[in-house]
Formats: sequence, C-alpha cells, structure tokens
Amino acid sequence: MTRLRTACLAAGLATAALGLAVSPAEAAPGDVTNVCASTLTPSGFVDVQWWNSSGCGSGFEPNAKQIKQLTGLPVGTVVNACASTYQPAGWVQVSSYYSSSCRYSAVPSFNNNAWQLKRVS
Repeated sequence: MTRLRTACLAAGLATAALGLAVSPAEAAPGDVTNVCASTLTPSGFVDVQWWNSSGCGSGFEPNAKQIKQLTGLPVGTVVNACASTYQPAGWVQVSSYYSSSCRYSAVPSFNNNAWQLKRVS
C-alpha cells in the first residue's frame, strides 16, 4: 500500500509540475510551456519538443509536449518547430528536417518531422 501511495504521489507531483509552467494565456513572446499532448496547441504557438511523461498518462506514444509562443516575436525571427502543428499566420517554412525531439509518434521514422520557421509579417 505504501508503494501505491508513493506512486500516486509521484504521478500527482509530475502533473503539478506540468501545470506550474506559464499558462498559454499568460505567455510572453518566446515563452515555452509544458503541456500534456491531449491539450491542443493554442493559436500563435508551435510544438517544439515531445516526450513521455508519467504525469500525462501511460503508454508508448509520447504524451507531453513543450509549446512556444510565437505571437509578438519580431519580423525576421527564425525558430525551430515540430511539424506536429502548422505555422501561425505571418510565418513561413524555410526548411524541413528530422529531429529526435519532435518524435510525436511511437512508430520510429527518420522522415522530416521538424521545420525552421521565419517571421515575415
């Protein structure tokens, strides 16, 4: 029973740690926030990293992601983003490449899964 309590406490703390990050509504340009994969990436944000977190459930699929606020960044800014979300308005894809940080599926693939984006307007 003690192990079960410890496991539940650890899972609760991991979930709380994900929740302590800046909420998307409060994010400044360039801020990053950690969320569970079940949370839709808000408008103006892009996914920048994926991983597995016990605080977001279980399974083999990556279930947590880091999102970055792009709204408000100056024209000419270049960022790297996972191809799991579309680039926001005013941003264009400069290049695509493979990144192990952007593996958002349990199925291994070395196909391009990330973009370099540039703010143009």
